[in-house]
Amino acid sequence: MDTDVLVVGAGPTGLTAANELLLAGASTVLADRLPQPSALSRAGGMQSRTVEALDQRGLLEPLLTTGHHPVGTSHFAGIPLPADDDSRPRLPWRSVPQVELEGFFEKHLAAQGLHVRRDHELVGLAQDEEGVTASFANGRTVRARYLIAADGGHSTARSLLKAEFPGRAGTATTIAADVRLSGTEQLGTHHRAEDGTWAAVFPLGTDGRGRPLRRLALGGPGRSVPRDVPITEEEIRTGLRAVFGERVQLLELRHARRITNAARQAAQYRHGRVFLAGDAAHVHLPLGAQGMNSGMQDAFNLGWKLGAAVRGWAPEGLLDSYHTERHLAGALVLRNVQAQSLLMDWTGSGDPEVTAARELFTELAELPEVRRRLGDLMAGTAIRYPMPDAAPHPLLGGPAPDVDLGPTRLHELLRSGRGVLLDPRGDLAGTVAPWSDRVDRFGRTGRADRGAVAAEPMLVRPDGHVCWVGVSESLRPSLARWFGAPVSG
Repeated sequence: MDTDVLVVGAGPTGLTAANELLLAGASTVLADRLPQPSALSRAGGMQSRTVEALDQRGLLEPLLTTGHHPVGTSHFAGIPLPADDDSRPRLPWRSVPQVELEGFFEKHLAAQGLHVRRDHELVGLAQDEEGVTASFANGRTVRARYLIAADGGHSTARSLLKAEFPGRAGTATTIAADVRLSGTEQLGTHHRAEDGTWAAVFPLGTDGRGRPLRRLALGGPGRSVPRDVPITEEEIRTGLRAVFGERVQLLELRHARRITNAARQAAQYRHGRVFLAGDAAHVHLPLGAQGMNSGMQDAFNLGWKLGAAVRGWAPEGLLDSYHTERHLAGALVLRNVQAQSLLMDWTGSGDPEVTAARELFTELAELPEVRRRLGDLMAGTAIRYPMPDAAPHPLLGGPAPDVDLGPTRLHELLRSGRGVLLDPRGDLAGTVAPWSDRVDRFGRTGRADRGAVAAEPMLVRPDGHVCWVGVSESLRPSLARWFGAPVSG
């Protein structure tokens, strides 16, 4: 073998996966078809769950020092979802352009000795009982035990696998552009003209001179054209005038592309020793940066599991749980994106039934419980993975609350990439001892991030999800399911 795991695609998903694999002790090769990094930010924001996950790896503070990354507020179909004191996310949504995120990860990986192999276009893929052989257009091959296909919505790996990718093809396009604008003071996020033309404006950090950048989306009736038609400054200015009149002006167009409302999801995320992740596994409208964030969460879910397989302690079914858990999560994202597309009237149809549905939904979103549920969806904290061997509990399967443990916090304990058992009563040391090479035990009672006393024991996987809470009789089965066979003696 040339390496334990080959990651194809050096976007946010592939970079996150490579970092998780290194943390889990798996040798890794990261290859990308582009000769140099892309200058286009396909996404511009990080959901709260992704921010939490980076904090659990000790990467959040270094990332935020790379530029101006303001706190943002989430929305559902353009309906603002202001956070309240009872909101679940510990950390807020952040504006982080994809280009800056990728640059940060590349430097972080390079410091660990892992450099992206550029100009590596995948052209062949074969696997057997022991590994995977990948062939590239430059004549090179890589032999690995496993392969992660993170090579985008038009994934070559997925095509070579002949993997099913059911769903809906795109029926309309809109513009997504990185711009500098004037007249955006006190400007909200979503705007619509009487003729159905709409614009959405989001913060995208700053340029090299500290000037604010914006992600601009423009669409509506008569504005859907084929994806390969070049986007001009005049096309963007015309759209801005239709929505804002002369109030907002285009100062600079940096990058622009046309996006579609295609919605597809791979039928299977695992194909033997090959795993689909990110846009290779699911594509949809980029609403709320859910594409980039879902891909990064795919990587957080898969990385530690492949590391366990490489190091020889992965229990039966652990690698299959990647499909079970992340296919469910991807399906929920596609559902909420399609609902948002309808409520936003993305194509600008002006259908009065759609208008009535949006008005009613806007009223419902004022209810605290509804707003909280929608906020969790858009923050990435709503997912609950199935945990078959554990007794039911509200925390089970979801992201762990960041418990304050006195000298430390739970998110700091997770930086090792190992499992964590919180044992406030101190009576589980003997039970967890046979797994001490994979699970760290902490015996102090603490308080959760919203003030609730964390009096019950809690087992947390390396990806930060709770896999057992408080019922001592079921701890050993949960340890065995997620951390393998106990070490005798």
